[in-house]
Amino acid sequence: MTRRLAILAGSGALPVLLADTAPGAYCVTFAGVPHELRCVTHQFHFEKLGELFGALKAEGVTEVVFAGSMSRPPLDPAAFDLVMLGLAPRLMTAMQGGDDALLRLVITIFEEQGFTVRGAHEIAPQLTVSEGIFCGSGPSEQALQDADRAADILNALAPVDVGQGCVVAGGLCLGIETIQGTDALLGFVAGTPKHLRRNAKGVFVKALKRGQDLRIDMPAIGPETVKNAATAGVEGIVLQAGGVLILDRHATKHAAEQAGIFIMGRAL
Repeated sequence: MTRRLAILAGSGALPVLLADTAPGAYCVTFAGVPHELRCVTHQFHFEKLGELFGALKAEGVTEVVFAGSMSRPPLDPAAFDLVMLGLAPRLMTAMQGGDDALLRLVITIFEEQGFTVRGAHEIAPQLTVSEGIFCGSGPSEQALQDADRAADILNALAPVDVGQGCVVAGGLCLGIETIQGTDALLGFVAGTPKHLRRNAKGVFVKALKRGQDLRIDMPAIGPETVKNAATAGVEGIVLQAGGVLILDRHATKHAAEQAGIFIMGRAL
C-alpha cells in the first residue's frame, strides 16, 4: 500500500523541518494559526473537521504528523459541520482538562478515521537529542544534582498533566513550565534574586511528561531557548535523551557556545 504523509502544522520551525524532510507531504494549516511553511499549504477550519478528513482521504493520505505550536482555538459551534458536531461532546470535555488528555483524544479521533499518527521523531530522527554532551564543557556535579531534582519535580507533576520544563538551582525549584511556555518560565527565572539561588547557577531541564505519547506535543528547544536560558543565568540545559527535539542544531549549538552554557542529553 502506498503511504502518503500529511503535516498538520502550527507555528515554529518544526513544520518547516519536517516539510523539508518529506517534500511530498500534504501540508495542512488552520485558520487563525500562524505558520512558516514555504511549501504549498491547504487551510482548514477547526469547526469543519469533516472537510479536513475528506480532503486527506481524497489526497491519498494515510499518515499524519502534528508539528508546531498551536494554542487551544476558540470554537464557533454555529460553524460546526456534521463530523464536528458528532465529535464536539468528547472534545469539549477534554478541553476542560490538561493538554495531554486533549492531545490523546485528538490522536484517537484521527485513528478512528483510519489514519496512522506518526511522531516528528519518526519523520526526522536526526532532530532528537542523544545521550551525552551536545555542546559545551559539560555540567558540574551541582548541575547534575539539580538536573536530578528537576526530573523528580517533573515526574511528580506528570499525573496532573503539568509541565515539560523546570529550573532548579542549588536544589531549589526556581520555576516550572506551565501553559505560558518555556520562554515565560525562563523570563520568570531571570528575575529571581541571586540570594535565592544558593550560589548555584542552576540548570534548565526539558523532558517528556511521564507516560506522554511521543507522537504529539514532543518537547523541543532551539536557539531562542538557549538565549533565554543564558539570560536566566543557568549553567546549562539538560534534555531527556531521545525525548526532546533540537531545532536548527547549528544555530542552537552556536548560541550555546556564545553564551558559555552546555547542552546535554541525559536519561531522566
